[in-house]
Amino acid sequence: MANIKDVAKRANVSVATVSRVINNKGYVNEHTRGLVEKAIKDLNYVPNEVARSLFRKSSKIIGIMLYDLKNEFFNEMISRMEEIIFNNGYQTMICTTAENPNREANYLQMFTTNKIAGLIICSDLSPTGINQLPQIPIVALERVIKDTIPSIDCDNVMGGMLAAEKLIKQGCKNLLHLTGPLNLHVSVERAEGFTKVAQENFLEVQSLELDFNVVDEDKITDFIKENDNVDGIFAASDKIAAAVLKCLKKLNKNVPNDVKLIGFDNVSITELTTPTLSTIAQPVTEMSEIATHTLFKLINEETVEKLHQIIPVKLVERESTNAYGSNF
Repeated sequence: MANIKDVAKRANVSVATVSRVINNKGYVNEHTRGLVEKAIKDLNYVPNEVARSLFRKSSKIIGIMLYDLKNEFFNEMISRMEEIIFNNGYQTMICTTAENPNREANYLQMFTTNKIAGLIICSDLSPTGINQLPQIPIVALERVIKDTIPSIDCDNVMGGMLAAEKLIKQGCKNLLHLTGPLNLHVSVERAEGFTKVAQENFLEVQSLELDFNVVDEDKITDFIKENDNVDGIFAASDKIAAAVLKCLKKLNKNVPNDVKLIGFDNVSITELTTPTLSTIAQPVTEMSEIATHTLFKLINEETVEKLHQIIPVKLVERESTNAYGSNF
């Protein structure tokens, strides 16, 4: 496969001249341009984006860094972001860190080597990773990395409040909250909103911390047994809520007649369970669009009016909070 050096040799010009022709930047006389274009055609040369980036301050590549690809919520986000990136004439480079500092460091180095134009971060970074961020436009999604880096997030506190208000309105008095990892701000904020409304209604909340990615059903079952009088549960993700449904069924507790249940995210599983799951819906499309458009503003050196944006959420009610919903 021909490379840019082969083209330069065939046209008897410098590599820099070939680059100017490819990128249509800088002066090249018509005769020389013709020689380069003929060499490209003869050699069937396809310009490599990385090679192009060597002659520019950055490539036409946008990086997206996230925890993993198993979460449907992030898959939906990536799909919309990639569409916008492509429509702006850029390509996407996606990596997953699994919150492993070594993977994180390798990818950050890769982004630097490939001179990416911008980066959207959907993963929590280690302190070392934060210090190693490339000096390029960066936007954080569902997290705040630095005060100086724009961020887009949903209103997690509002989501917790909506969940508590719904359960209490439905008559629930013995509330459980299955949180995500409490080292994540999303988990803390959802718990904060839920607990605030419960306390305002003179109700206590019993909480259990769980992993968002690997849900321990035995741990959930034991927790519900310890709180056998439970009549309302708020799960910090739909994946956790789906696991709760299974555990409640094992314990012969009916949803929604014995226990009402609300999840968070509004992913597809909420409509596939029996009963279907009420949930707090994150505005995935809107968040994706704002994050990507904000990044392009930074790339184009335009003003970003609001550095940190919080987008409202809404309650989507299905059978798991409806007293007349389906039985399992």
